[in-house]
Amino acid sequence: MSGAESGVPVVGRLAPTPTGFLHLGHAWTFSMAHRRVRECGGRLLLRIEDLDLQRCKEEFVEGALEDFRWLGLDWDGAPEFQSRREELYLDAWRRLRDGGFVYRCGRSRKEMSTLAPHVEEPVFPVEWRGSVEEARCHETPSGWNWRFRVPDGRRVVFDDQTFGPIEKMAQKDFGDFLVWNRDGIPSYELAVVVDDLAMGITEVVRGADLLTSTARQLLLYEALGGCAPVWCHCQLVCDAEGRRLAKRSGGLALRELRRRGMSPAEVLELAAAGVVNPC
Repeated sequence: MSGAESGVPVVGRLAPTPTGFLHLGHAWTFSMAHRRVRECGGRLLLRIEDLDLQRCKEEFVEGALEDFRWLGLDWDGAPEFQSRREELYLDAWRRLRDGGFVYRCGRSRKEMSTLAPHVEEPVFPVEWRGSVEEARCHETPSGWNWRFRVPDGRRVVFDDQTFGPIEKMAQKDFGDFLVWNRDGIPSYELAVVVDDLAMGITEVVRGADLLTSTARQLLLYEALGGCAPVWCHCQLVCDAEGRRLAKRSGGLALRELRRRGMSPAEVLELAAAGVVNPC
């Protein structure tokens, strides 16, 4: 049930990550988010997800805003920047620490990659877990990776507006996941949950490659005592070889398509032709 159907005012968001220029897949997803909110008279907020200050660039922020305006996507209020919200993330980390949900982790990315070399994200082994009791001795997350301890065998079930009922199993589909990185940056999982709660987001529209992330985030909503939004995962847009688009897909960047003389309507028509169902 959407927010509009339940009588709750709908609040959506556009949340670009400025590590490159927007491409065809972004146009599809962000246009869907805009359309759904505007059709029910809701509010649409803009959040710049610029936590990675080494990779996020001002030119990509300006490029995203330019592309949004060209596509006819407006938003309400001033943009929010994740890079200015550190205290919110630290407060959430403290709550997770005090609640016994997180532990510090000394395992490296290289160690993780040796578990299953051909798997993009192996399930973190339970025997590598740290102590949630020891975690309470830390005043800050500084200098360590921190992981959320998922309930073993927990079935996480949610209704998606596109794909219907989705079920993910802890320790099968995903394991203990990062909430804080040793370089001082909160993980994507933690940051978006904290931000969506703080901004009152009631509906999240994003790509279907994040269905497993949604299961993780639902555990964070539960641990932080928050109400989860309605989920709508868009089918993915692929290139001519069937590969999911990435920001390195320069030929399908919106600025390049615009340079070729394509209109916003033609861009969305092209995106629709490349949509595939990842499930």
